[in-house]
Amino acid sequence: MFLSVNFLDVSHAQVQNYLSILYQDDYLVAVNKPCGYLVHRSPIARDAEYIVLQILRDQIGQHVYPIHRIDRKTSGVLLFALDPDTNKIVGKDFADHNVLKEYTAIVRGWIDQSGKVNYALTNDSGKTQDAITRYERLAKFEIDLAHGKFETSRYSHVRVMPQTGRMHQIRKHMNHLRHPILGDRPHGCSKQNRLWKSTFDLTHMMLHAKSLEMKHPHTKSKLIIEAPYFSEYDRVLSVLNAGSADV
Repeated sequence: MFLSVNFLDVSHAQVQNYLSILYQDDYLVAVNKPCGYLVHRSPIARDAEYIVLQILRDQIGQHVYPIHRIDRKTSGVLLFALDPDTNKIVGKDFADHNVLKEYTAIVRGWIDQSGKVNYALTNDSGKTQDAITRYERLAKFEIDLAHGKFETSRYSHVRVMPQTGRMHQIRKHMNHLRHPILGDRPHGCSKQNRLWKSTFDLTHMMLHAKSLEMKHPHTKSKLIIEAPYFSEYDRVLSVLNAGSADV
């Protein structure tokens, strides 16, 4: 059995106390997390107003267990278990790299058509860990947006598949390649971020958790959960498509 889910109506996801549910059964629930929302409360982000765990719990009327995390600034698929046993099973699948995670990002410059980043990262505790990210360019753009000595600006739309799950891995790896993600702070390009803020009023980071592919913990069928883009991501793509010549 093969199950693919793509929830298209995300208009309510922009309502502060409502989340777009991408998938739900007796064991799992997945939402399309907006940019700026925390997965759960954290002492390092005491200013956070919107907490996905609490909003979702109140929305569906039952306790939920976060199986994995995505950055506060990242939007997209976020999966929760509805009971401790399911949380344990799927959590192990994530730890064993049995879940395929796909992101998309809009980055500065024309990145290679495809590639692999094998570059160790050091976490906040000072521990250095192996980190591997694969990527594939989906499109490239050149628009009439002057900056510095350049009359135009170049960007790429990238499909990203992290093979490990280190903190800020995709953001750090894209920056390591000198193709930082648009809107990323502090791992991005401050000049490009200021340019897009002043020109297009862009405040969101252009990194989206597009899909999860896994084996269902109980039915054992293949499960693919996909998250459509939010309006701000679509807006940036529209700006790039409208202003770009054939490249």
